Amino acid sequence: IALGLKGSREEAIRFIDALRFISIMTHVADAKSCVLPPASHTHRQLSDEQLEAAGIPVDLIRLSIGIENADDLIADLEQAFQQL
Repeated sequence: IALGLKGSREEAIRFIDALRFISIMTHVADAKSCVLPPASHTHRQLSDEQLEAAGIPVDLIRLSIGIENADDLIADLEQAFQQL
C-alpha cells in the first residue's frame, strides 16, 4: 500500500515514528508488517526535485501488511493518524 499524507517529509516521518506496532524496515519481504518513507530511505540520495520527477512524493509512505492481527494493525494506524 502506498499512502500519501498530503503534507511534508517531516509529517510522514512523524506519522511513522508514532507507529508502535508496525516496524520501520527498508525491505518489505517479511511476514511482519513494516513501513518506510521512500524519500528518506530507499531514495534518500535524490533531491526533492528529482523525487518529484521520478513520481515519488516526499510525503509518500510505503506500507506492507504482514500476518499480524488486523485489529492490532488498524489500531496502530489509527493512533498514528490521530497524532498528526
